[in-house]
Amino acid sequence: MALRASPFPNGILACIHAVGWILIFPCFWYLERIIALCKSTSLERIQQQEQECYRHPLKVFFGSIVCFIFFLLTAPLAFLGFLLWAPLQTCRRPFKYHREAPSSPERETHHGFETEGQASFSFATANLCLLPDGLARFNNLGHTQDRASAIGQLIVTSQVGHQSATHVLAAQHLRHQCDEPRQVLSVFPSCLDILCLEEVFDKRAAQKLTNILKPVFGHILYDVGVYTCQPPCRCSSFKFFNSGLFLASRFLVLEAQYHCFPNSSGEDALASKGLLSTKVFIGQNQRGKKVVGYFNCTHLHAPEGEGEVRCEQLNMVMRWIADFQAASKQPDEEVVFDVLCGDFNFDNCSPDDTLEQNHSLFDDYGDPCREGPGKEKPWVIGTLLKQPTLYEEDVNTSLTLKRTLETKELRKQYISPPVAAEGFPLVYPENGQPWIGRRIDYILYRESTISKLCRMEVEAVTFITQLASLTDHIPVSLRLNVTMDSNYDGDDDV
Repeated sequence: MALRASPFPNGILACIHAVGWILIFPCFWYLERIIALCKSTSLERIQQQEQECYRHPLKVFFGSIVCFIFFLLTAPLAFLGFLLWAPLQTCRRPFKYHREAPSSPERETHHGFETEGQASFSFATANLCLLPDGLARFNNLGHTQDRASAIGQLIVTSQVGHQSATHVLAAQHLRHQCDEPRQVLSVFPSCLDILCLEEVFDKRAAQKLTNILKPVFGHILYDVGVYTCQPPCRCSSFKFFNSGLFLASRFLVLEAQYHCFPNSSGEDALASKGLLSTKVFIGQNQRGKKVVGYFNCTHLHAPEGEGEVRCEQLNMVMRWIADFQAASKQPDEEVVFDVLCGDFNFDNCSPDDTLEQNHSLFDDYGDPCREGPGKEKPWVIGTLLKQPTLYEEDVNTSLTLKRTLETKELRKQYISPPVAAEGFPLVYPENGQPWIGRRIDYILYRESTISKLCRMEVEAVTFITQLASLTDHIPVSLRLNVTMDSNYDGDDDV
């Protein structure tokens, strides 16, 4: 059974909610513009130096005054809109769902298990920093709406054609344990099956991404999260922003569930970060049984030095995933993948992240980039870029960023270094170890919960540079090959 598109149980509530937001938006927009006028990105500061010295101060001064006047004028309407909008959050399902009607049923299913007994699945995750424009500038990224459109178009362009030969080469590298089994691609791998995006906080940006991606990914969950004050034990404080999670899938989403972390604090408490769990329909196997997969995405607590908060959130993630899968499991189904991905906001090399590195989650889920707690595999690349350098020539295009990531000495200049433990000097890397930097974007997979009929193998791990200068993270992709034994006679239950 397909999910309902609207997050509200009936059209009347949806209409009232829309009217409330229409009344709120002008006031919100003028406030955002005031911040944006006063906060320039490093690229804009370079451009301002080429102009007459008085132009930018005049623009900031008069622009701020005009926006502030209109902010005050629209504030009463915003208050009225808030009175309509806020109470409805208690009956709002915590995500919107878009389903694009496929031109044929084959477009949203995979027939590999039915015809060959095996299939490959490709997943990707990327943090886009699509905050309202004024706030995104604190991460040295502006023009949120333009970036959303550009990112969407780039992703769609990359999905033309079939699986490229580079995937096959990467699979061979991994199987033969070569020195550097990774890929660094200047475009997203073709034929992505599920795409998870983080920090798509801006509603208009989320809608633009949905409109652009829907011809390729027919099933999209967006505007994920809760707003305002929620019932006890769901979220801890007033939520100004949603979770920022955005999921685009080629496969039909059978079930979806969202949980908000109740232990957020500081600036993170303003957003309803949490876990989105989904169950997708893949197709059938050779014995006619349904084939499904589980895909989970999250965005953990951000502030450094607060590993206890993130560890507690990882505990919740494990519990919520287990509960979701137990509730949605059907006896006539074969589970072929169980994936968890997102921005975890900790890495596997920082002394400050020791607690998270040793969490039991990594006993449950496999991380293809991880050698062990606190130790990465030598071919791994950090995924967090230094924000002040986003527009420098070595990293401001997909090709130059690709070249930089493939050059060890250059990487050090642009990838964020590990975070030292409080009170201790940072010694990194250890003798004989490569310099990797902070990898905080993860795609993990679990084999213990898939069907006993299945064998899973990692084909490729890809670091993607296509979004150079559009975000401060390096997108990551994982490709899994799953083989299903059609002659298995035992109990199929996991």
